[in-house]
Amino acid sequence: MNPFTLFNKTRPLDGLYMIFITNRMQVLFFILVLPMYLVHPYMIFILIAIGMLSQLNLVILSKILRSYPAAKGYEGFAELFGERKFRFFVLIGLLQLFVKIMIMVVSYAESVRHFIFPAININWLVLFIILIGGYTASRGMENTMRFVIIAFMSSFWIVFLFVRFYVPPIASLNDLYPLIPFEWTRQSWKALLVTWSAFSSPEYLICLAPWFSKHTKVLKCLTIGNAISLFEYLLLFIASLFFYGSSYLRETLFPVINMLRYLQSPVLERIDTLLLSAHMFHFAFVIAIFLLCFYGGVRILLKRVSKPVTRKGFCSSILFILAGTLALSTWFWKTGEQQNIWFLLEVSIGAVTYTLVPSLLVIAGKLKGRME
Repeated sequence: MNPFTLFNKTRPLDGLYMIFITNRMQVLFFILVLPMYLVHPYMIFILIAIGMLSQLNLVILSKILRSYPAAKGYEGFAELFGERKFRFFVLIGLLQLFVKIMIMVVSYAESVRHFIFPAININWLVLFIILIGGYTASRGMENTMRFVIIAFMSSFWIVFLFVRFYVPPIASLNDLYPLIPFEWTRQSWKALLVTWSAFSSPEYLICLAPWFSKHTKVLKCLTIGNAISLFEYLLLFIASLFFYGSSYLRETLFPVINMLRYLQSPVLERIDTLLLSAHMFHFAFVIAIFLLCFYGGVRILLKRVSKPVTRKGFCSSILFILAGTLALSTWFWKTGEQQNIWFLLEVSIGAVTYTLVPSLLVIAGKLKGRME
């Protein structure tokens, strides 16, 4: 039997992988729902502004990814913080990652059930998604990171289907007014939080840094990935405004997928089914990365980094996540109010980690003299 390895490094990955990973981790689920939270035309400028603010955060993140601790991985950060403090931070990271994975999986399973399998129990979809992600993760971190090429190619092209909504009679410039907000409500603040969270997840590149080539132009790659995400968000949001109008957009669940139902194809009867199916490659990639990060964090917490990885330990971590996700989908995902609370928790976690992790690591590195 071949030895079971997950975190081996054979050949460094170049900048193209960093670009695609940054982009795919940002747009994962938000690309399907973000327009329903932005709603108003003036949010176009807010979206651009937050995309630029995200770029500033990526400048900070790039300093970490180029630093000695990130290149060394566990050993580097343990040396930076000290063993005990580092394990404490890992524990906090594991808790938020556990919650994030659960909510992401159940949210995606809910969308698949809503559009493709309305009669099936959501728990079967949850099981299927976790198993697909677990199988992908079992190929190892390096192979999973290489899988991003397939994830990108299978899902990025879908945004160009929405160009159809930019031409008359669907498109009308009246749908892009007003461009100046006349009032600022609680919902507007929520839209800001969701939008900032929609650019989050590049902070997890810190866990992947040892697999990238030391010659990678980190800031350039992060910038391109962030720009692609901003382009996708803008294209879909403006298309949604043209199709629904702001008054109806706020009432629409999964507006992006519903728009595809109105596109006709001589080959496919339902293009929305194609979108969700193709999106599965994208989703499997991100979930696999998170599962590997979770298992790696558990190994650090239990002081087993120096010992070989085991199938038993890896499967146990996946089963633990599966149990938590099934509990969430069975008992705490019944009403729309419950789903909104969990979604708000997910976006809050993403916003907080994206804001704090890069800055705190740079500050720690400066204090220790391990960062330029």
